[in-house]
Amino acid sequence: MSDTSGYSLLGRVNTPAELRALPRAELPLLAAEMRRCLIETLGRAGGHFAANLGTVELSLALHRCFDTPHDRLVWDVGHQAYPHKMLTGRRAALETIRRQGGLAPFNSREESAYDAFGNGHAGTALSAAAGMAAAVRLKRERRRVVAVIGDGGITAGMAYEALNHIGALGLDLLVVLNDNDMSISENIGALRDHAARLLAGRGMAAPHARRPAPAAAAEPPAGALFETLGFSYHGPVDGHDLDALTGVLERLKDATGPQFLHVITVKGKGFEPAEADPIKYHGVTRFDPVTGAFAASAATPSYSQVFGDWLCQAAERDARVVAITPAMREGSGLVEFARRFPQRFFDVAIAEQHAVTLAAGLACEGLRPVVAIYSTFLQRAYDQLIHDVAMQKLPVLFAIDRAGLVGADGASHQGAFDLSYLRCVPNLVVMAPSDENECRRLLATGLGHDGPSAVRYPRGSGPGAALEAEALPLPIGRGRLLREAQGRRRPRVAILAFGAVLQAALQAAEILDASVADMRFVKPLDEGLILQLAGSHELLVTVEDNARLGGAGSGVNEILTARQHGVALLNLGLPDRYVEHASRAEQLAECGLDSAGMLRAIQKRLRVKDAGEQAQQRQGS
Repeated sequence: MSDTSGYSLLGRVNTPAELRALPRAELPLLAAEMRRCLIETLGRAGGHFAANLGTVELSLALHRCFDTPHDRLVWDVGHQAYPHKMLTGRRAALETIRRQGGLAPFNSREESAYDAFGNGHAGTALSAAAGMAAAVRLKRERRRVVAVIGDGGITAGMAYEALNHIGALGLDLLVVLNDNDMSISENIGALRDHAARLLAGRGMAAPHARRPAPAAAAEPPAGALFETLGFSYHGPVDGHDLDALTGVLERLKDATGPQFLHVITVKGKGFEPAEADPIKYHGVTRFDPVTGAFAASAATPSYSQVFGDWLCQAAERDARVVAITPAMREGSGLVEFARRFPQRFFDVAIAEQHAVTLAAGLACEGLRPVVAIYSTFLQRAYDQLIHDVAMQKLPVLFAIDRAGLVGADGASHQGAFDLSYLRCVPNLVVMAPSDENECRRLLATGLGHDGPSAVRYPRGSGPGAALEAEALPLPIGRGRLLREAQGRRRPRVAILAFGAVLQAALQAAEILDASVADMRFVKPLDEGLILQLAGSHELLVTVEDNARLGGAGSGVNEILTARQHGVALLNLGLPDRYVEHASRAEQLAECGLDSAGMLRAIQKRLRVKDAGEQAQQRQGS
């Protein structure tokens, strides 16, 4: 729990009502204590860091000026909402954030009445707030609705759709743009460039000043875009000046119609290492709260690093290779590619739909686009994947990072569904590597395929497999048998493993003396290997870190049903519910996908099978 014994004000403010009772003169000290508490607590516990340092004053001003939770306050994403959590009764539990059973990593309606809308993915706040404001109008209630969105989140197409609709309806709604010139990486796009020129022209000290934008022949007025969409534009305002913030919010809280407030903040404010490198300190593990130094990281490279190194090698050999990412340059392992091949690198900002159709257009012109995207974010571009890529049989390779369970980011970020939603798409080859070297080889397979393909791999490091000098492609639709049962009588169990769960399957197989296949391909499945193992074993077990419903195991079932094969089956995968935040190891154990969980499930299924056979024998006699 967070200790407040060293904070003279913070321990007295547990609710927005207590905040509103404070004399205005004490707010700067409260802001300083909140920032120090964030630094000390997250230094011990980790979590989203730099963006939250930048929203301390904004959170104070919003809760002081608006009657929350009666007035609805909607935060976009939640990377920036830790100060909001601190002011709404959750400060003492802040150290548990992102841990099993602790505070949610993002906002959660189940966690607090002050969290008006649950989040996790960028660009949703304006649409949700629009719905709330429309409901307020229909119900003739007296309450205000405020949405806070970052300059990264507002690049999402959904945000523009919402702005257009809010303006058309003339809703009583305040949109606060928290502009710190950053997404997780540096922000990009024409809107960012306009804001940078605007601030430079007004002599405002902000992160933009370090990255001047290209000059424009004729700069439009500050809020031209938003005013065109029907908003009254206000700002820009220094987001660390409490008097300025509270003053403008007091003026706007009773204003009618769509209002747009442009607030300038510094990501990492108040912690010099984070201000100097907000990308590094966006999301942190434990660090020294004085020096900012992190503990030594694991020696084994992550799958993201393996992918990034492979892609650079592929680009060296083939000038047609281009890379696309929706604002995930660092997370997807593309920093080195962007440095070495800047003309062949496209960061499209938080715009997943555009990323996929951009790739389709590049492929139409003979290039070989690789879309590096998280599993949970590819969900947002599903129609484009189907309609623009797969239907046209275009050679786009999807490098799907963070597949399966992702750990502390929790339910909104689990890559739990990609095998299910990809397996049903015609023309698409779907692959699941079991280790780092297999990942490279399957990526090479997809890049060389004259059609759409996807390789999905987990967050973090793999088992430490040795990497071959050259990543040679594999025959499409062919798995491999890694372990054969050693028993003298007919083997009982064969485990068909899809992806990163292979290592746990092999551990369980040693105890069971089971055969184990690394299936490699989810679509097309290796039908020959499946039928071979079904014919020589009593029980076929499929294992995947994807939703069990509609996943790879369902594909195996379909093959065996079509062949009217009577082998006993057991499908292991993620349950039909959202898996909450915890460490990845804890989540795997919770879902029965560690070796112990697999062993328990298989032994239980064998007991049921044996009991059923014995009952049949008794009936026959």
